[in-house]
Amino acid sequence: MAKNVSLNQGSIIANVVQILERRIVLSEIGWDNETIASIIELGDEDPDKPYLLPGFIDAHVHIESSMLTPDEFARIACRHGTVAAVSDPHEIANVLGLDGIRFMCDSAALTPMPILFGAPSCVPATPFETAGARLDSEQLAWLFENRQAGYLSEVMNYPGVLHDDPDITAKLALAKRFGYPIDGHAPGLSGEDVKHYAAAGISTDHECSTLDEAREKLAVGMHILIREGSAARNFEALHPLIDEAPERVMLCSDDKHPDDLVAGHINVLVARAVAHGHSVFDVLRCACWNPVDHYNLPVGRLRVGERMDAVLVENLADFSVLGTWVGGQKVAEHGKSLLTHHATNPVNRFAAAPISASDLEAPASGEQIRVIKAFDGELFTQAVLRTPKIVHGQIVPDIESDRLLLTVVNRYEAARPALAFIEGFGLQRGALASSVAHDSHNVIAVGADSEAICLAVNAVIAARGGIAVADRERVELLPLPIAGLMSDADGDSVAARYADLDALAKRLGSPLRAPFMTLSFMALLVIPELKLSDRGLFDGRTFSFTPLTVTPQ
Repeated sequence: MAKNVSLNQGSIIANVVQILERRIVLSEIGWDNETIASIIELGDEDPDKPYLLPGFIDAHVHIESSMLTPDEFARIACRHGTVAAVSDPHEIANVLGLDGIRFMCDSAALTPMPILFGAPSCVPATPFETAGARLDSEQLAWLFENRQAGYLSEVMNYPGVLHDDPDITAKLALAKRFGYPIDGHAPGLSGEDVKHYAAAGISTDHECSTLDEAREKLAVGMHILIREGSAARNFEALHPLIDEAPERVMLCSDDKHPDDLVAGHINVLVARAVAHGHSVFDVLRCACWNPVDHYNLPVGRLRVGERMDAVLVENLADFSVLGTWVGGQKVAEHGKSLLTHHATNPVNRFAAAPISASDLEAPASGEQIRVIKAFDGELFTQAVLRTPKIVHGQIVPDIESDRLLLTVVNRYEAARPALAFIEGFGLQRGALASSVAHDSHNVIAVGADSEAICLAVNAVIAARGGIAVADRERVELLPLPIAGLMSDADGDSVAARYADLDALAKRLGSPLRAPFMTLSFMALLVIPELKLSDRGLFDGRTFSFTPLTVTPQ
C-alpha cells in the first residue's frame, strides 16, 4: 500500500537519496516550473515516508525495437520512473536514412522526456546485405550541426577500426571534432585489438557477455553498459561490476519489445541489483547518474538549480514507482502515464515481392550442411555441421531434429530469397515472419514447412511491414506501418497484440523466451558465428559468405 506523501504542486516531502554523498535525508524539495528552487532538510531518514531519487536512464536503447514511436515509448517508460533515454536510431536509418532519423526526432519532440539520439556510424552495418540507405560522414555532420544527434552511435564495424578504414576513421574524427562521445559495439574483442579499439576514442561497450571481457575493456578505459533486454540478457553475468567500478558502469536495455516495456524498464534492474546485495548508492549511480555525465544529458539530479527530474518510490527494495517528474511536470502516477498518445503519419520503404514455395527450394548437393544454432537470450550463434533431411532431391526441415528452414527476403527490391537451416526455435508446425531483422530489416522468417513460411512472409509483405504467425491456413499479424518497424497505435494495445503473437509462437512449439526478438537477430551479421543475409549465409568469424552445403573433398 502507498505511504502518505505530500504531492502539492511544486513541492514534495520525501526521503531524498543523495547518491554521491551516500546520504538519505528527509527533505522538502520545491521547484518553480522545471527548476529545483530549494531543498530543505527536515531530519533523518523516515522509513514511513517514500523515497525521492534522480530518475532512471536507459543508457542505450533502440527505441524502434519497442515497436513504438519515441513519444509513445516515453509515455510507457515514464510509468517505470524512466526520465531520459540514450537512443541509437540506426534501425530506422537503415530503412530510410536521414528521413528516418528526422521522423524519430520529430516524434521525440512531442514528449517532455529528453531522448538523446546518436548519429548512426554503420548504415548499412556491413556491405554484405541490402539496406534502404547509406549514411556517410557528410550526413552525420549535418546531424551534429543541426543538433539532431549528440553522440556517435555504436561502432559495429570494429574490423574497420582495427584496420583504419577511411570511412570509419572519418566518422570517428567527426565526433571528436564536435566533442561528442563515441559508443562501441565489439563483442568478444580482447588483447591488442581491444586496446586499439579504445585508443580510437570509443568509450563504451554494451556487448560484453562475461566478466573477464568486461574487466578487460574497463582496464583500457572503456565504460561498460550492463544490458538486459528482450533477447540479450547479460545482467546476471555482469552485475559484480557495480561493486567493482560503479563510476564507469551504466544500465541499458538495448532492445526491449513492447510487452517487456509495459512490464518494467530500468527500475527492474535496479531492484535486482539491490537484491543481489549491491549498495543502493552504487546501483543508483549506474542507473541515474553516470549517463548524465557521460552523454551530457539535460537531466537534473536533485540539486538546487537543476531540472526537477525525479522518481518517487515506495521503498528501496522493490522500487515500486509512485510518481515520475520530467522537467517539473508530473508525467506518471501509480503506474499510469499522464502523457497523451499522439497520432502519427507513417513513413516507410517497402518493395518486396510475394514469394512462393518454389522460391524456398534448396537442392541437395553435399553430404552435410552448415546450420545456425541459436540460443535463448543470446545474440551469438554457433555454426554446426549436420546431415540434412532430403526429400525428392531437396533439403527440407527436420522437425524431429529441430532443424527448421530460415529465409531472408529482400524488402527493398524483388529478389530470390536467401535460405539456411536453423536449430533452437523448436517449432513443431507453422512459421514466424517479421520485417524487424537487424540491421537492414529485410523480411526474415523461420518455419516447419515452405507453405507456412510463404503464408507468414506474404502477410508481412501485404501489410508493408509487421510480425506474423502462420499456423496451417491461419495467419495472425501485428502491422508495423512505420518503416516496417513501429506501430502507430498506443503502447498498451501494441503490447497486448504482441503478447498474443508471442503466445501463438510458443503454442507452435518454440521454447524461446522471446522468439520474435531472437528471430530478428538471426540476420545480424556483425555478431558471430553464423547468420543469414538477404544475399546468403554469412560467417561472422571470417566476415565472408559461406555456402549452405559442404562440398565433398
